[in-house]
Amino acid sequence: MSTRNGGSASRAGAAKFENYTNTASKYSPSSSLKSMLQHSTTAASSLRRGSRDYSTISGRVRVAVRLRPRNSEEMIADADFADCVELQPELKRLKLQKNNWDSDTYEFDEVLTEYASQKRVYEVVAKPVVESVLDGYNGTVMAYGQTGTGKTYTLGRLGEEDAAGRGIMLRAMEDILEEVSPENDSIFVSYFQLYMETIQDLLNPSNDNIAIAEDPKSGDVSLPGATLVEIRDHKSFIELLQLGEANRFATNTKLNTESSRSHAILMIHVKRPVKGKESSVSTENGNRTPISKTLKPPVIRRSKLVIVDLAGSERINKSGSEGHTLEEAKSINLSLSALGKCINALAENSAHVPVRDSKLTRLLRDSFGGTARTSLVITIGPSPRHQGETSSTILFGQRAMKVENMVKLKEEFDYKSLSRRLEIQLDKLTAEHERQQKAFDDEIERITLEGQKHIAGVEQNYTDSLEKLKCQKDYAESLKRLEKQSAVKQEKYGQQKVNVGLSDYGIDQKSKSQPPVLPSSDEVAELMQKLKNEILLRNTAEAEVDNLNKQLIQWKNIEAAKNSEILKLGKRLEDEEREKAKLEEEIKMLQSQLLQISFEADQSRRNLDKRLSGQAASSLDSLIPQAKHQQLREPGDGDKASVVKLFEQVGLHKILSLLQSDDADVRIHAVKVVANLAAEESNQEKIVQAGGLTSLLELLRSSNDETIHRVAAGAIANLAMNETNQELIMAQGGISLLSLKATKTEDPQTLRMVAGAIANLCGNDKLQVKLRVEGGIRALVEMVRCRHPDVLAQVARGMANFAKCESRASTQGTKTGRSVLIEDGALPWIVQNANNDASPIRRHIELALCHLAQHEVNARDMIHVGALWELVRISRDCSREDIRVLAQRTLKSTSGFQAELKRLRVDYG
Repeated sequence: MSTRNGGSASRAGAAKFENYTNTASKYSPSSSLKSMLQHSTTAASSLRRGSRDYSTISGRVRVAVRLRPRNSEEMIADADFADCVELQPELKRLKLQKNNWDSDTYEFDEVLTEYASQKRVYEVVAKPVVESVLDGYNGTVMAYGQTGTGKTYTLGRLGEEDAAGRGIMLRAMEDILEEVSPENDSIFVSYFQLYMETIQDLLNPSNDNIAIAEDPKSGDVSLPGATLVEIRDHKSFIELLQLGEANRFATNTKLNTESSRSHAILMIHVKRPVKGKESSVSTENGNRTPISKTLKPPVIRRSKLVIVDLAGSERINKSGSEGHTLEEAKSINLSLSALGKCINALAENSAHVPVRDSKLTRLLRDSFGGTARTSLVITIGPSPRHQGETSSTILFGQRAMKVENMVKLKEEFDYKSLSRRLEIQLDKLTAEHERQQKAFDDEIERITLEGQKHIAGVEQNYTDSLEKLKCQKDYAESLKRLEKQSAVKQEKYGQQKVNVGLSDYGIDQKSKSQPPVLPSSDEVAELMQKLKNEILLRNTAEAEVDNLNKQLIQWKNIEAAKNSEILKLGKRLEDEEREKAKLEEEIKMLQSQLLQISFEADQSRRNLDKRLSGQAASSLDSLIPQAKHQQLREPGDGDKASVVKLFEQVGLHKILSLLQSDDADVRIHAVKVVANLAAEESNQEKIVQAGGLTSLLELLRSSNDETIHRVAAGAIANLAMNETNQELIMAQGGISLLSLKATKTEDPQTLRMVAGAIANLCGNDKLQVKLRVEGGIRALVEMVRCRHPDVLAQVARGMANFAKCESRASTQGTKTGRSVLIEDGALPWIVQNANNDASPIRRHIELALCHLAQHEVNARDMIHVGALWELVRISRDCSREDIRVLAQRTLKSTSGFQAELKRLRVDYG
């Protein structure tokens, strides 16, 4: 069975070459190679000097062959035999021995001996492709060959122990980072594997089924669902490769101790602007004129480097693959066969190329017969035992050399950059416009205030003038009245009296002909003040009358609106009363239906328990949802029909509303109906969307009835089988509620339901920390106080699920400390029950032990409590082959166990 190799594949490949790379000879490229490189550089330069249209040139697939040195096994087994190949690197030829007296000769673009250094391999195979990618062309570097011949060593070696051993991936990124500008250029990387015809993201293992997208116009293939990581420095790229290598599938075969079981593909996307290249548009008369500086879109080059580490082809009778490993080998050989068919069709210029026979050929559509510059390195071994596989690899390379690609420059206008630039300019213009508008508004306001002041001054002057004219008029009228009074008195009293009267008024006899004396200014001012007061009082009175009239009209309108609202409320109250009466009738009907259905369900459950009481103990291995489904499938089919009928007639929302009923019996019957509905997977999403999960958790929190606790916990256990529901249960505090219920109840059936729910939650990688913090693991450990086998089976299942998630996290490097199960005291109970008579308990505990043992840091605690001996027993006596094999592999791979067995002189090979 294949596992994620955690970086051991490249180390195993390194072992095959480590004795030879230290003494590797340094070759300089031959004259023919120099001329070829010069030709490719000249072609790329000419394309850069060309027009903005995509330029295309013909480029044959270049093929190099690399010979792996003999490994330790071949040095012993083939000591009396010569190598099956003879290399002639100076002539770029090799001879393949057909028998002792006959051989075939083949020519390649480059022949690399077993002493060729990693640097030389990179310079002759990949560097021309990398330079083309930097010039704006797509490029592909691929390794093909039999399993165990050094493909992963050639491409993906990290060179952690020896920098000279770095593979093509690292060296290519070093050259790219050296050439690009961090300010203007960008580099994005995706890393994925093709495993069993599914595309899985090596940077995000949860993304394990990525779809292929094709552009209907250009036919370009892309993976929009793959993780894209921007690369800024060499260190981040190494960390990315280490992460991807840890998630790649590998297994042990007779031909290779760490055989890759998937095709690994690294895609490097490079985006670079083209400097000194002006874009232009056509005018109406057909002439091309430069676009204005503001609207000129920059020209960019988007190129892609694809590095493909193919899984090795293998013959089943030689590799010894069986079981799941055999299925993996079939899938690998089928995809490689599909690739070979495409190469043959392209080499023979066939009208039909079967690129859709495999996802591998779809991904490499641009690499063979497309627009990419492709370089292929085929790896072979020297052993005459594998002469057939070596011959097949050589013939594959010969056919690939006949494939012609039309290499195309990938240039385009960067309209997004232009859009961002225009948006920035628009923001600046908008800000400037707003500033000018504000200054204009301020100026208008200033002028308006000055005008208002001037108008107020003019009005005041006009008012003063009117006042003066009015005073003069009153003064003239007063003089006229005085004259009339004087004339009347003169006529009545005579001349003398008149003189006296005139004297009294201050008029001298001598001044009889002069006008009478005018009133004083104080009298005039007093008269004017009185006049103003009268006018003010009159205006105030008129304004008050107008205000009262307005208030009267307003109150009349309010009174009319209130009367209308009262009428509406009266009608609404009547409608509410009718609706209330109708709902009360429906509630009574629902209660009677629930009572009837609950009675039937309880009766069928009792009948089922009687029938199941005589079954063997192995039936305890069935999970809670299976038991519930069995209840509904067997004699409970009538109950299921009744529940479904009620669900369709009444509706889920009304059933859930009865969970809040004040009547305890109604709540019990309602939660039983919800639990029966939750046992069907098709109903679970509807229950959660309608708020059923929240209602069940609230019942578990607030109710004191043991029956409600048991049924609600069972329903939650069914809902917890879905990963989305598990996260909702966590977010709503469900783990704490279940843990608290596990400590407070002693009822075995309730404990079984609670343990089943927690066991389902333990299988979610995202909830590991939450389970520890909120006491979920502690609750599992405490529930072993109930010795009921059903409860213990669910507890063991939960521990096995949790240990499996921890093992997965430690393999991915996200967990480094001891297991939470060990820290919370579960290990002694696990060891005591590892050989339990009940098969469900024993099977889950055996799995838990194997998963715990896969993490080296747990070895010391496990040895201390005697878990090592149980692992030895499981590896020898377990009835389940998969568990037995897992225990054997764990004992061999854990150094702590090996050291203890050696110390105790226990022979375990």
